[in-house]
Amino acid sequence: MYHAIVFFPLIGFLIAGLFGRYIGARACEYITTAFLAFTALIAWGVFLDGGHAERVQVASWFSAGDLQVDWAFKVDTLTRVMLVVVTTVSTLVHLYSVGYMHEDPHRPRFFAYLSLFTFAMLMLVTADNLVQMFFGWEGVGLASYLLIGFWYEKPSANAAAMKAFIVNRVGDFGFSLGIFLVFVLTGSVAFDAIFGKVDAIKTLSFHFLGYDWNALTLACLLLFMGAMGKSAQFLLHTWLPDAMEGPTPVSALIHAATMVTAGVFMVARLSPLFEEAPNALVVVTVIGGITAFFAATIGLVQNDIKRVIAYSTCSQLGYMFVALGVGAYSAAVFHLFTHAFFKALLFLGAGSVIHAMHHEQDMRNMGGLRRYIPYTGAMMAIGSLALIGFPYTAGYYSKDAIIEAAYASTRPGHTLAFLCVVVAAFFTSFYSWRLFFMTFEGPARWGAHAAHDHHDAPAVAHSAMAHEADGAPGHTEGVAHDDHGHDIEPAHQSDLVADDHHGHHGDQTPHESPLVMTLPLAILAFG
Repeated sequence: MYHAIVFFPLIGFLIAGLFGRYIGARACEYITTAFLAFTALIAWGVFLDGGHAERVQVASWFSAGDLQVDWAFKVDTLTRVMLVVVTTVSTLVHLYSVGYMHEDPHRPRFFAYLSLFTFAMLMLVTADNLVQMFFGWEGVGLASYLLIGFWYEKPSANAAAMKAFIVNRVGDFGFSLGIFLVFVLTGSVAFDAIFGKVDAIKTLSFHFLGYDWNALTLACLLLFMGAMGKSAQFLLHTWLPDAMEGPTPVSALIHAATMVTAGVFMVARLSPLFEEAPNALVVVTVIGGITAFFAATIGLVQNDIKRVIAYSTCSQLGYMFVALGVGAYSAAVFHLFTHAFFKALLFLGAGSVIHAMHHEQDMRNMGGLRRYIPYTGAMMAIGSLALIGFPYTAGYYSKDAIIEAAYASTRPGHTLAFLCVVVAAFFTSFYSWRLFFMTFEGPARWGAHAAHDHHDAPAVAHSAMAHEADGAPGHTEGVAHDDHGHDIEPAHQSDLVADDHHGHHGDQTPHESPLVMTLPLAILAFG
């Protein structure tokens, strides 16, 4: 059963990646999405069934001297929660992508990368030892590089993919040093063996960079450095907003449930180590608080609809690390779970808006869309309510638990973290409603509406106005796009212009997305 959950996405990746050009794009979409849907059903069955913690041996991986590494699945409550999050969101992103990417000629490659990403993430969350976790950790790094740079003909996409890869290498260097140190201290990389030796090693010291450190504190700080890179914490956060260069479904997958929460999962998984290193937890708390605050301040002034949501992700990850730092591990994982659904909903909702606006992402060129795409507007409203923690939504319970834990804690740094998350909560409310009102309410600031109130103006007027609003000279392409992330492959823009992209011959009125894109929104809104 667990083998099926982990390896079905890999099979989907191999089929789409190796045989995509022979079986066609439509077959790749159906096969990879069906595999993921089946995986998600099994994961939900495992989650609802509960059961005791178990270890599932897959194979003996390698041994070198004293180092023995198995390939095995560690299945406990934390794993079950993560399996549900990863498989559910990934399935919905696959389904959504069928509609969103319908005009892209490289769909087999796209769906292969999505499945590879999911497989790597499942390897990470089921890992029984640090080496296997590192394998999954690097796997999601590789897959995110491929997905962010999917439109490799765009220089900005290439640069963003390189940036994500290189910034993550900085964190991964610390993570690998932490793994080495843990092995030096315990003689093992298997979690159960490491946790059993924590009491014996917590008083040991280690000479590093000319100083004698508490060995366990040093190991935890190095491991946390990996989490900072992957989960875009303060100083190593710079790659996250640039990751918006990928197609919108990629943003949803990377920023909602999977890659960015890997650091949170890792600290939660290694909580027996961190609990015995209180100084390391102070660093986790302070970094989390600072990230929650500063990312929210940047989100206040962004005009790109996807970047607002990206900085919001950065801020919410700060909340999770505050919870981990004050010892409220369950609150952190609970927020990880709720955040996955409402953040994926916001990203896919933003994708639906971009789709309706013919690939415009600048909120200054939107407005009044609720009359044209009421369903998307309602879904975005639900996602925003959950994000700001409106009473009786999912985000309300998880955010409140974190704020309460930070307030009630007695650990150093908790006061700073509490103040940061409370102020960040206020900012979150501001930028969420700013996004909603700029996009869905007020006068229409797009196309012919911006000049005179009728909507049969030619595409040229729409495009030129969108560009002039952005400070760029008027272009005469049939697609308006802002200065970054067009969500169309440049080489094929002329084709889209020729056959008018969405079949709106000369009519640039925003329109609701097809059912294959709106159905995932409804499921996520329920979550």
